[in-house]
Amino acid sequence: MKVFNQLDRIEKFYRLMSQRRTGAPVEFAYQLGVSRTSLYELIDELRSRGAPIVYSKSEKTYYFSRPYEISISCIMRPLSVEEVKEYNGGGIFSRILFSRTLQNDLGMVTLPC
Repeated sequence: MKVFNQLDRIEKFYRLMSQRRTGAPVEFAYQLGVSRTSLYELIDELRSRGAPIVYSKSEKTYYFSRPYEISISCIMRPLSVEEVKEYNGGGIFSRILFSRTLQNDLGMVTLPC
């Protein structure tokens, strides 16, 4: 599932950055399984959210210039019929389809930012 791959990628990104073991951009992108362009986009996005990311040419690694934490929570649980109604605006057609899926163990994923 793509969401779990993304969560794993962010966790690995954070771990490598914290340990100052990213390597050069090409190596870092390879370790994360993304293109170099995608890596730069991720770094730019995190910087825009306040992440103090810098690159050391002498050490050939990215790192956080001051203590920084990336924390993502993922809650997965079955929804009650009342919650399904609330999320779907009480629509009968959506509720029937979603309830059937719900009975097959579909949960809700919440990723607060």
